[in-house]
Amino acid sequence: MKKIILALFVLISGLSYGQTSSGDLRHVVIFKFKETSSKASVDSVVKSFMGLAKKIPVIKSMEWGLNDSPENFHQGFTHCFVITFSNKKDRDEVYQKHPAHMEFQKVLGPHMEKVFVVDYKAEN
Repeated sequence: MKKIILALFVLISGLSYGQTSSGDLRHVVIFKFKETSSKASVDSVVKSFMGLAKKIPVIKSMEWGLNDSPENFHQGFTHCFVITFSNKKDRDEVYQKHPAHMEFQKVLGPHMEKVFVVDYKAEN
């Protein structure tokens, strides 16, 4: 687990140079999909998740990528998403309760084997 957290730190440490700023709240979500889920199904989940950025105004930025680490510590987690909010209130009271987020969870549910989530305040 310590190696996963270290890898996450390295992955997200470069984000402070984008549209975001120190003090922003990062919401890192990493999925492990079921082996029975087709590539088309997983692609649909990704498209649905990324679509939240246009539906939920408090999302400052959102990006995703596939695991590409040569260290083989991924434990089957393949898809990493980083969402940036201005503060906890935006994450907790708007994003988490937003109907579009709730609908996304229904799309994700049948395909998700595990999820790993880390939230942190950006520091420079």
